[in-house]
Amino acid sequence: MRKSIQIVLFAFILIFTVSGCLELASSSKPSLTQGTVFNFKSADDLYQFLTYDEKRYPLVSAHRGGPYPGYPENAVETFDFIASKQPSIIECDVRLTKDSALVLMHDETLYRTTTGEGRVMDHTLEELKDLRLKDQKDQVTKYKIPTLNEALAWGVGKVIFTLDIKPETPYELVVEAVRRAKADAYVIIITYSPNQAARIYSLAPDLMISASIRNASDLLRLNDRDIPDNRLVAFVGTREPDKSLVDLLHGHGIPIILGTIGNLDKQAAAKGNQVYSEYIERGADILSTDRPLEAGKSLKYYIAKRGIKSPFIP
Repeated sequence: MRKSIQIVLFAFILIFTVSGCLELASSSKPSLTQGTVFNFKSADDLYQFLTYDEKRYPLVSAHRGGPYPGYPENAVETFDFIASKQPSIIECDVRLTKDSALVLMHDETLYRTTTGEGRVMDHTLEELKDLRLKDQKDQVTKYKIPTLNEALAWGVGKVIFTLDIKPETPYELVVEAVRRAKADAYVIIITYSPNQAARIYSLAPDLMISASIRNASDLLRLNDRDIPDNRLVAFVGTREPDKSLVDLLHGHGIPIILGTIGNLDKQAAAKGNQVYSEYIERGADILSTDRPLEAGKSLKYYIAKRGIKSPFIP
């Protein structure tokens, strides 16, 4: 009798365990991005890849992760969708919760992009995880607000991240998260002033920094703070820069991010997506865009036509 009870109990345990494993397997959505997209072994590889030369590999940076219908901004599932189509930089926004967790969210408040309300920093991570993200058409999706840790763990080898750290978020916590995820070779930190850039460099001298550089004086101020050129990516704004600035930055080996968000994206939509390749021809190296798939198709043609290859993109 006792043996029969043990057999039945063992059977129940086995069924429970197997069903739990099946539920876990079915609930985890497989990645659309297959294999390694960027093969960086160290931060030095990232420096080498991004240092400007005439055969540099032009890239698209998906603004706020590249939202499309059904895919909300700042969602890992959206990053995965974009990265499955082309080698991509993912620009995303980092905010702090009430209990000091780091989550991806552009706005200070939850109204526009989630089913919640109020400020992000007034909610705990557990509370935020109960919400759902909305896409650009205000449609509720099944996707949740990701943590920075979740995004970094997914993204190693798949994308390059540019992290826009919001004002209430301590740089130290972000740097710690990058270190913990061993994502140093896949992360660029966005800054908006020489002092911010200097702060990041003092905390993590091996991390790449995106700095606003609109003229020669901006570059000089960064050099005065002893930030090496090979740690810099120059964001030149949302208008094409003068040739003199392009020549100056490229002469220092510094790649250029052109923000096509806004008018330049509109021009490409009106005139044809080949306009994105023209931005590259005139000096941009990375296009920060709200139309990453359209821009990516144009750059694919540009890359194939010129036979551009990189040892870091298998």
